[in-house]
Amino acid sequence: MLSYLLVCAIGFFAGCLSGVIGTGASLILLPVLVPMFDPSRAIPVMAIAGLMANAARVVAWHKDVDWLAVLAYSLPGIPAASLGGLSLVSLPASVSGTLLGLFILLLVPLRRLVQKRNLAIGLGGLAAAGAAVGFLTGLFLSTGPLSIPAFLAFGLVKGAFLSTEAAASILVQAAKILTFRKIGILTNELLFSGLIIGSSLMAGTFFAKRYVTRLSERRFRIMMDIITLTSGLWLMFVGLHD
Repeated sequence: MLSYLLVCAIGFFAGCLSGVIGTGASLILLPVLVPMFDPSRAIPVMAIAGLMANAARVVAWHKDVDWLAVLAYSLPGIPAASLGGLSLVSLPASVSGTLLGLFILLLVPLRRLVQKRNLAIGLGGLAAAGAAVGFLTGLFLSTGPLSIPAFLAFGLVKGAFLSTEAAASILVQAAKILTFRKIGILTNELLFSGLIIGSSLMAGTFFAKRYVTRLSERRFRIMMDIITLTSGLWLMFVGLHD
């Protein structure tokens, strides 16, 4: 019981962060969830919670959703996420935990490379990003920092960015969750855990809406890099010592 209270408290903070910058919830929560469960069980739990957090962002900014961008990103992303989810369950828990941490560490230079080139993309580029990030989402989950440059390069900002990225992520995450459920790794117990943690994320997301316009791009980059590096190092440590 105490562990769930702690996770929910952290989840509220993670929900506040993701409600402001559009990502970060899974990067904060996964290092806490992996020791509680194991990588292959923590990811389905976080998938449920993450879907709820994204739903909260869509509700908070529903008038700003770009549904054409949502479809362009999610249509190729849905089958890719299912394929990534199937690939995940075939890996040993220690291997998936180590790879998850390593991948998260690689997000920092990858995201900076995309930003440095300052690319502008259309619907085709958004679809390509959806396919690539969708597969990685199914396999690793914590790919929010990769999807952010894609939606920003499409020209979305603030509420439009937060709501559109969240709506697209919901569809991709739903495909992954259905895959987990179908192959039997998303049990009723894990589903219930995800719903509890997701509620704390939703509360934090709604609380943070008022702060969206106050965060500078520089602070956003610094916050994401710190969270990403810390999360990746911790998950690699847990995986290597499992």
